[in-house]
Order: sequence, then C-alpha cells, then structure tokens
Amino acid sequence: SAASNPYLLECISSWLREIPAAQIVHSPLFDIIINGLSIPNSFEASIECLCTLFRDTREVDESIELIQIIYPRILSLRTKIVQFAEVEDLESYKGITRVFAEAGEAWVVMIARLPNEFRGLVEAILECCARDRDRDSIALTFLFWYEFKQMVTLEKYKEARNHYANVFAQLVDIMIKHLEYPMPEGSDETDLFDGDREQEEKFREFRHQMGDVLKDCCDVITVSECLGKAFELIKQWISVWGPQSSGSKVSHWQELEAPLFSLRAMGRNVSAEENVVLRQVIPLIVQIPDHEKLRFQAIMALGRYTDWTAQHPEFLQQQLNFVIAGFQHESKEVVRAAALAFRFFGTDCKQLLQDHVTQLHEFYESVLDKLPQASQEEVTEGVACVISAQPLARIYPMLKLYCDPIIERMITRAEEAKNEQDENGKLAVADYLQLLTIFIQNVQPYVSPNEQNPAVKYCQEILPIMSAIAENFTHSTPILERVCRCWRYMVLSYRTAVLPLLPSLAQQLANGFQNTRQGCFLWATDSVLREFAAGADYVDDSTSQAIYHFFEQQAVAFLRIMNDLPPFELPDVIEDFFRLLIDALIYYHQQLLPAPVCESIIQASISALNLEQDAPLIATLHFLRDFLSYGTDHPNSSIVGERSHESASENHPQIQQRVKRLIESQGEALVQRILTGMMFHFPKDCLPDASGVLHALFEIMPHEVALWIKGTLAILPPGSVRPAEGDRLMSYIGQNIQSGDTRKIRALVHGRFDVLIFVTLVRCSKVMIFRGRFHKFLSKKKRCPPRWVGAFGSDQVPIQRLDIVPYPLFQTFRGS
Repeated sequence: SAASNPYLLECISSWLREIPAAQIVHSPLFDIIINGLSIPNSFEASIECLCTLFRDTREVDESIELIQIIYPRILSLRTKIVQFAEVEDLESYKGITRVFAEAGEAWVVMIARLPNEFRGLVEAILECCARDRDRDSIALTFLFWYEFKQMVTLEKYKEARNHYANVFAQLVDIMIKHLEYPMPEGSDETDLFDGDREQEEKFREFRHQMGDVLKDCCDVITVSECLGKAFELIKQWISVWGPQSSGSKVSHWQELEAPLFSLRAMGRNVSAEENVVLRQVIPLIVQIPDHEKLRFQAIMALGRYTDWTAQHPEFLQQQLNFVIAGFQHESKEVVRAAALAFRFFGTDCKQLLQDHVTQLHEFYESVLDKLPQASQEEVTEGVACVISAQPLARIYPMLKLYCDPIIERMITRAEEAKNEQDENGKLAVADYLQLLTIFIQNVQPYVSPNEQNPAVKYCQEILPIMSAIAENFTHSTPILERVCRCWRYMVLSYRTAVLPLLPSLAQQLANGFQNTRQGCFLWATDSVLREFAAGADYVDDSTSQAIYHFFEQQAVAFLRIMNDLPPFELPDVIEDFFRLLIDALIYYHQQLLPAPVCESIIQASISALNLEQDAPLIATLHFLRDFLSYGTDHPNSSIVGERSHESASENHPQIQQRVKRLIESQGEALVQRILTGMMFHFPKDCLPDASGVLHALFEIMPHEVALWIKGTLAILPPGSVRPAEGDRLMSYIGQNIQSGDTRKIRALVHGRFDVLIFVTLVRCSKVMIFRGRFHKFLSKKKRCPPRWVGAFGSDQVPIQRLDIVPYPLFQTFRGS
C-alpha cells in the first residue's frame, strides 16, 4: 500500500524542508511515519522523517505544542530497544538509538526545564547505551550526553542536575563496561580482534570518545563519585580474580584494564585537592600484575595524576619506582608509556625530585640509547625540568653531567657519519642535537643582569662543537635545521644574557648561510634580531647597530643567491628571508628603508611573486603590505611612549618619501606581478593579501596605480579579458579615486575584477596554458602550512621551523 511505501516517506522528508512541521504532525501522515517503523522496507525512511521533525522542533518555545504531541509517540517506541537487542538486529537497533538520541539533542532544553516529564526519554537513551553489546550504536548518543551535560551544569538547571544525578551515575557504569577489550575467541589471548588491526585501531579511538563521556559525567556528579566507581571495580577484581593471577597470566584482565583506562580518562577533571579516592586507588595501581595491557594502562593513568602527586609527596616514590620499572618491560608500548609518564613526573614534580638529580642521571644514562627517538625526547624533557629546579650554583655542573655524554655520543656518531652513504648516521646526529635543544629550552634559571648565567656558560662551551658539526655537514638539511634550532633557543631562552656568545654566533650564522644557502640560518638570525633590537632592555646602541649590520650582511647574501638561482628553487629560503624582513621592518625600519639594499629587496620580492606555493607567497605579500604601510601615516608598527599608557605610530616624512620613491621605480612591475598572480597562479589563500597590497598602493599613489593596472590589462594575452570588462573596471576605479574611497577599489579588485577575469578565462581557449593552476581555485580549500607556529611550543617535526609572527593589521577575507 502507499502508506507503507518508503518513497512516500522520502517525499514527506522532502516536504518538511518547505512546509511547517505542524502540518505533518496534525495530519494522518504522522501516523504513517510512526507506523513505518514497524515495516522493514520503510524503517530507514521513517527514521529520516522523524529526525527531520526533531530538527524542526529545536526551537522548543515555539514548538511546545508539537513536542507534546510527538513525545508520547516517541516514548512508546521504547519497547523496540529490547526487541531489536534480543534478536541482534544491529541496523534496526542503530536506527532506534538514533531516534531517541536526536530527539534528546533537539529537546535538551525541555529535558532540563521539565526533568520529571522528560525523564523517560533520557532513560530510553541510557537503555540504548546499556543494551548495545556490539558497541555499534552507542556513539550516536555521545553528542546528546555532551549537550545534556552543558545544560544541567548551568546554575538555573540545578534541580535537573540533582534529578538526573543517578542517570549519570549509571552512565559511568555503562561506559566503563563498554571500555572492556573483547574476550579472545581462539586460543591466542593476545589476538583480540582476529588479526584485524584496523578494527583494533578503531576500538582504541572509540575508547577515547567514551572517555570524553566519562569527563561529562564528572562535571555533573562529583569527580570523587566517578573515581569511586572505578576504584570499586578494581577492588572487586582484586578480590575475585586477583588470587588466580600470577606474573603475566592474568584472569579476566579486561575487567581490570577498563577501570584503569577510565581513571586515566577522568584524570583531567580531577583537581590536586581531591583527597578521598586517589589516596586509596594509587597504592592499588602500583601493585597491578605484570600484564602488558594492564601495565601500560596503569603507567598512563599515573602519568595523568602527576599534578596531584606534586601536592601529595608521600605517594611519589612508589609511583616513580613503578614507572621506572616499566622501562625494563619487554613490550615497546609499555616502554613508550613509561617515557611519557616520566616526562610528566619530571615536569610537575621537579621540586620534589631536585634532591634526586644525581640518581636520575644514572637512570637516564642507562635507558637513553635503548629508547626510540620520541621517548628519548620525553625522558630528556623530564630530567631537564628537574635540573631547572636546582639551585643556581648547581645548574652548570648538572648540565655538564647530563649533556657532556650526549655531546660525546654526537661527536662519535658524527665521525662515523662522515663516511656513511646512507642518512641514518646523520639523522642520529640530528637527534642528539634535538636532545641538547630540549635542555636549553627547559633549563632557564633566573639570573640578575650583573651575574653570569650558568646555562650560557655551558652554551659557550658547546658552541664551537656545534659550529664544527654545521661546517662538516653542509649538505645535511636535518643536521643544519637542528643546529640552527638549538642556536635559536639559546637566544630565546637566555635572551640578552647570550651577549658573550653573540659575536661568534653571528659569525657562524653568516658563514653558514653563505656556505649552505639554507633558510634555517635566516630563521635563527630572526631570533637575534628580535632580542637585540634597539630599545630592548640591557642592549646598548652599539650592540643594536652591530645587529643591524649583521642583518644587512645576511640580506646581501640572500640577494646574491637570488641572482644565481630562480625563485622556484628557493621557496623555503624565500619564506625565511621575508619572515626575517617583517621583523626587520618592525625593529629597524629607520635604518632599512633608506638603505641602498632596500631597492634590491623590493626587486627580489617582485621576483618571488612568480612562485606558486602558499607559504613563501604569503610571507612575501605580508612583507610588502608592511613595507607599503610606511608610505602612509599609519605604519604596521608602533612604539611605546615615555609613559606606559602612551602608544603612538611614528613615521617620519623622510621615510614616507623614501617609500614613495621606491614605489615610483618599482610599482609598475609590482602591480603587473600582483594582478597576473591573482588572475593565473596565486593560491586562493594568498588572494586577500594580494588585494591588500593593491589597496596599500592605491592609498599612497592612486592615480599612478590606476595607470599601471590599465597598462597591465593591455599586455595580457589576447582573449584573457574582454575589452568591455576592462573598461568597466577602469571606470569603477576612476570613480572611486575621485571620491577618495580606496577601500571600495580593493573590493572591486578582490571581488568584481577577480570574478570577471575568471569568467573570461573559462570562456577563452587559452586556459590550458596555465598548466592546470586555475582548477585549484575551484577545488576544496587546502590547509595552509604552519606559519612559524609557537616559538616556545613543542616542535616534533625534525626539520620544520616554527615561530609566531603576528598577522598584518589589514588582514581580510575574500568577498563574494
């Protein structure tokens, strides 16, 4: 019959996009939707109809009458939960779970307002979670539990929070049960997924999502209550299965591993002041049997509570012994977990461990060479934090104690790597350099300006060694990147205290860039430029001036390289150079802009605009926008006045005139390169900055720029732009120049002109000459590469340089 035809239900779903939901609910069609859930062929279509209805009733105040009609009918479907679960109809079970979950999401405000009336819906969703033995449907409820938590934790819904507390308590029990690994079906107890590694990986990811639900429960009921449930399960396992377990043979280990994972998952919500459960549960965790998955989960759980341990020192020793024992485990997973946990112990408990720094060195030396690189870095960060907590007099000897053996390993490996054909030896040298950098990043003692920094004293000793390595491996990018990263952090960590190193460091950076043509030397130069700029604390004028001359030396070296090689062979170097220039403009614009080298720099930037990669183009465009701002009264930098609350832009007329003269000589070429780039080969992420450059040019010299645009249109390939469209564009530009509204010109160039050009390109027959670049404007947006992210953040990629550079003031987004 038509009433059972799924196509009818699909029609209803389509109608709901156009007509009010009330017209469906108040008609016989609503009965057809509900009855369709009992007909296999129309089950899925009925589900879609109901979910569409729920979405239409999200505005609960406006839809209260409809909800009162729909809700009882939905609640009557609860019997189907048991029905589908008993016959193991997974698809139908998933469908009915979706109905209740989406109803809860749509009406979550009503559930919080009227807890007694809507409790049945919440209990139905809870039942869906409890009966989902295969864990195929439970994920559909996660969004509801999150939104429900968000509502009931508001003060205005405190009554609902108390009313539903037992529901969230049951949810904790259900989630911990679902966290259990499956029981093996065969004789191999280690193969839990019948060899399906993809399924195992999905299960692991799924567990972390359930862990998020446990965190939601902690926000509703007390953290101690949630922890207490995991604690009770651990005690229960110990009393039932503990006596039957020995060594690595552990009965029903899944029932113990799940509450351990839940403790780990809930750790973020537990404050250091928790004083009820953790005092009881941590002594039990450190007695966990030596089963691989149990030991892994126990160590990871302890690593979550290191901030709590820092406030309860009496529990430190037993935990640390347990974690350190994990380094001797045969499982690589357990060893990696131990390294990660040790890092957190060193970071959070460094004050408690400062008296054990010598014993930790013995441990560090015994495990370092046995660990994978990532774990070496984690353990190194842990011990470096402990060293940072030492009294000032002990910093230098402790750095020597820990770092000298690393230096010796690095030198030995470097000697071997000279004669090796493969890259493994060179990568090993780069890895040791990374460990030294971690010490420099984390050991930053406070020293008064009149005292010698003990960490800088040690850096003076190792600087010649690192310089020698850079000179001997001029063709190894990983080694050069790591050397420059280490030098960079010497400056960022110890700031002006590295002044004794500065002459030698600057010379090494200059020589390194000239000999290797690697952009990492410019990247390290940028840190020196920032820290020793004019006006910085404890930096005299002669030092600041010497730093500028050092920068200019690097700029000249770059320009020589640009003369020898085309831009497409130097994208990384170009990006690093123009990032460096952005800071040079901020700190040294009064010296840079009048300098003869500035005109060559502008020419190099115009040449760089031939590139097609996002990162170097964006860096170049950002520099150009900052440079052009100095031709106006509002440059993209400011200085702090004599009083702390004063801040003013300073741009001398001589600077403005210098910028205008440079525009007069180079502006036509710049406009041509910007316009052709926007039309043909710039990635779309570069278009806002490209139009920003044009806007800045219009601000300074509007009439000249209009002529240059007209000239550019005239030299385009025949058929690229229709004459009528070009004339219309020039007419719009002329009108806005007369009115003085240059911002409208930017919108024209970025919007109307851009669209007209591309429409014309699509029509013309020469699209293919652009080597397929045009289609990228129509493709899905790509993620931009990182823009020197976080100078003090983690930097796990071996040869990726990261730092923070502020965006220009006129950053905009592409219009329609």
